[in-house]
Formats: sequence, structure tokens, C-alpha cells
Amino acid sequence: MATKPRRKTAAAAKSESASMKRGHLLLKKLGREGLLDAQREDSPDLYKMTVGHLFGDVWTRGKLSLRERQLITIAAGVALARTTGNHSHYHSALHIGITREELIELIIHVGMYSGWPTIGLALRQLNKVVKAGASRRNSKNAPARLR
Repeated sequence: MATKPRRKTAAAAKSESASMKRGHLLLKKLGREGLLDAQREDSPDLYKMTVGHLFGDVWTRGKLSLRERQLITIAAGVALARTTGNHSHYHSALHIGITREELIELIIHVGMYSGWPTIGLALRQLNKVVKAGASRRNSKNAPARLR
């Protein structure tokens, strides 16, 4: 037996609208406008959860800075050897001023705990972003190499 969809109260709709606004502003700060357009077309509900809840509610909580959240997110992606998703976070990190050298140091540190293969994958992903010119703010964005 199917259940009827619940109607939103005015307060819930206003809260969702505020979350979406915060999410869009944060995505702009991260240099990610338009990145989720395909998701919006494929699944409007998932898009609202991603922009409104993930970026509008979780990423904007006051206990951690945007820089800290970005580094934590990248560390999790490196440790889990994610083949997708990391590229956009590298782009955002470079966009907000995290340097290539800091990202390499993060990759090395996390790789010591998550395993050597995660280091190679993460460096290939970072180099792909750097070579594509994802960030023009940092002129030192040469391909990453371990020292």
C-alpha cells in the first residue's frame, strides 16, 4: 500500500529555501557553480539533498572552517581510494587557496595509513586537475611529484 507524500509546512519550506541558498553560496565560494547541473536534471530530490543539506547545512556548520572541511573531505576520499569525486574537491581546494604542496603532504600522510596504492591514485587525480588548469590562482600548480 503506497503512502501519500507529506505536505511541507510553511516553516519547513522556508528552512529548505534557506538551506538551498546557503548551499549555493558555498558552492560559489568553492568555485563549483554549475557542477551539479547534471545531478539536478537526473534527480531533483538528490540535488536538493546535496545542495541544501550537504552543502547548505553540514558544510556551513560553525565548528570547522571551510579550509578544514575541504582537507577532511579530501583525506576521506584519498583513504577510501575514491575513483570519482576527488577531482572536484581538489579543484575546490586549489580555488580556496590550499596549495598543491599542502595537498601532496595530505596525500602522503593519509597514504601511510590507508596504503601505498591510495597515494598513486590520489597523485594521478591531483595531477589531472592541475594539468587541466583547474586553478589559476596558484602559479606553482605544476604536476605533483613525491620527494
